Amino acid sequence: MNFITLLQAQAAAGSQAASGSQWSMWIMLILIFVVMWFFMIRPQRKQQKELQKFREGLKKGDKVVTIGGIYGTVVEVKDKSLLLEVDSNVKIRVDKNSVVKDFSEAAQQQ
Repeated sequence: MNFITLLQAQAAAGSQAASGSQWSMWIMLILIFVVMWFFMIRPQRKQQKELQKFREGLKKGDKVVTIGGIYGTVVEVKDKSLLLEVDSNVKIRVDKNSVVKDFSEAAQQQ
């Protein structure tokens, strides 16, 4: 009789310990996601917002570079495209989303 009582007490203690370890597992999993969000997702979103703000603020005369590495000066700005002058009398139309960096004198001084 004492042996059965001892087994039941151990089983009850084991179920409480398993319950505690499940909570700690969930807490660790949530903590991992919070750390990933803080170090990976949040900075990327911030960078995307800054790039979008830069693209919306483009104006005539800005010197820019495209994703493909084409350097040019903005001649005309439309809703979703830009007309870039890449050489004297050589103009190309590019999508605003392809512009990634500003090489104007004002941007280089900052």
